[in-house]
Amino acid sequence: MNNINKNYEYFKKSLSSLIKDHYNQYVVIKNQKVIAVYSELNEAYKETVKTEKLGTFLIQHCVNPGEEVAYFASGNVYFPYKVLTA
Repeated sequence: MNNINKNYEYFKKSLSSLIKDHYNQYVVIKNQKVIAVYSELNEAYKETVKTEKLGTFLIQHCVNPGEEVAYFASGNVYFPYKVLTA
């Protein structure tokens, strides 16, 4: 399992506590630890790429399941898409 997948698994496992502390904020996760929290996605991305290499971190929006929108970053491009849940 690569680091991005490990970071996402950490996020899913920690979601309830992250929502309590950071609801509607963006958490930056690297090596299965929250390294920063921002109120805006663009700010989270712009600030994090100043110190971290793309592909080594994950940015997740702390909202309840069903409210989320996922973002995928690769190189210099990121793609937002709505996560559909049953």
